[in-house]
Amino acid sequence: MTAGEGSAIRGMAVEAVETAMGREHRDDAVLERTGGPAGNARLTAWTGLVLLVLAVAELVTLLDVRGLISWHLALGVLLVPPALLKTGTTGWRIVRYYLGDRSYRAAGPPPLLLRLLGPLVVASTLAVLGTGLSLVVLGTDSSRHGFLTVAGQRIDALTLHQASFAVWVVATGLHLLARAVPALQLTVLPDSGGRRVPGPAKRAVALLVTAALAAGGATLVLAKDGGWRSQSSFRDDEGPAQHAPLAP
Repeated sequence: MTAGEGSAIRGMAVEAVETAMGREHRDDAVLERTGGPAGNARLTAWTGLVLLVLAVAELVTLLDVRGLISWHLALGVLLVPPALLKTGTTGWRIVRYYLGDRSYRAAGPPPLLLRLLGPLVVASTLAVLGTGLSLVVLGTDSSRHGFLTVAGQRIDALTLHQASFAVWVVATGLHLLARAVPALQLTVLPDSGGRRVPGPAKRAVALLVTAALAAGGATLVLAKDGGWRSQSSFRDDEGPAQHAPLAP
């Protein structure tokens, strides 16, 4: 590694740390009606906080997934709509930026390290939620039917969910460290700049619709739980797998 490359890496790390601590941030333009980049940032931040609360609650259910399986199922499904909303808001920002929208170009991209981490966060989130929903659809028996063997290890739907969950925990944990303080600055903490960002009603409606979809989805999935809530679905001879995540 050359001195120039080392300096560049240190610069990227410092930029990411400064952003994570809230000392450095993008200057998002404020536009009429929706708020533009500033409105997009606020909707993304509020959605991220909702996801954080739900994700922490979901992780708590893993302490006793057999006893808390109904909560695990419900919270897993509740995570899906806000995860899709956050993917949509960040995706919208990316598209507008690379299509040359002046307001988004002026705000600039996030730090390079966070741009590199972003796709892994999105992919692992969609993977853990998607495989979790597939477990509900397949049911307890079909979910444990191996369809592939890799290095002597049988791969089934439950294994894929567990693997995607492990990747998601690491990627999302790093993302949380980088984004928690900036999200709080945009939402619950006073805005030192005193800027009024148009479109709060639209952002509230988007969050309410997302909440309604999440509640409806959770109700439907609990009605068709694939047998996961039945205590007979957890056989004592299955070992550690019975305590692994079973749903999104």
